[in-house]
This record gives sequence, C-alpha cells and structure tokens, in this order.
Amino acid sequence: MFNLTPLTPLHLEQVWQIESKAHSHPWKQTMIDDLDSRGAMHFAFEQDQNVVGYFYAQNIVGEVTLLNIAVDPHRQGQGIGGQLIEQFIELCEQRGAESIWLEVRESNQIAQSLYLNAGFNEVDRRHNYYPTHSGREDAIIMSYLCL
Repeated sequence: MFNLTPLTPLHLEQVWQIESKAHSHPWKQTMIDDLDSRGAMHFAFEQDQNVVGYFYAQNIVGEVTLLNIAVDPHRQGQGIGGQLIEQFIELCEQRGAESIWLEVRESNQIAQSLYLNAGFNEVDRRHNYYPTHSGREDAIIMSYLCL
C-alpha cells in the first residue's frame, strides 16, 4: 500500500538519494531541501515508511506546475509512476486546480507515455532547453485540464 504524504525534513535524505540516481541532471540538494517555496505542493510517495517516489509542484492561483518527479530507480517498471501521477492529479483536483503543466525531456519516452496515458496533452516545446551530456535537447510542454 502506498501513502502520499507532504514532504518533511525527515524525507529529504531519501528523496536526495532517489534524485541523484533517477535523473541524468539532478536538482541541487539545496533545491531538494527547499520545502517552503511559494505555492509548494511537495509530496513523498511512501511504502512502509520508505520513500519510493516523490514530486515537487507549485500551485499558483489554480495553475499547478509539476516541477520535479521521480521514482526510485530500483522500483521503476512496477507501476509506481502511474500510481504516483494518478494521486498527483487527484490531489490537484481536490485543491481546486484548473490545469496542470509540466515539461519533460524529449528523450524521456517512458515519462511522456506515462503522462499521455494519464490524460496529459502535448501543447508545445522549448527548443534546446535541457542540457545533455553531448549538448542540449528539447523540452516537451504538456498540460492537463482538471475536472
């Protein structure tokens, strides 16, 4: 059973461990540790009090931006990402969000598929947005209209 719970300082070491392994260009630890940003909606996805995933989002006047999301690489491929996205959307709707926005690397086909299956739509792209080890790649901008 998974539990979605607001991130606290007690989660941060586990989140940092996932962040540093799950992303080719992880956030700086100071960004991970900042739980009090404007409109913060930062949550851990736990199983047996172990963080298996998390997201950082920002809710500004009904428009939610998904800033960062990850599942522990050792737990990927088990459907956890889909469950995390579903619960994220439900939380946004419970909080009265009108829309959800995110950006995803063009090369991250697995995440794009996950978002499309959850009901997101591709709306645009930012050219040469993300750094890569060999240059830059586009960001795919996606949106979801809440009920």
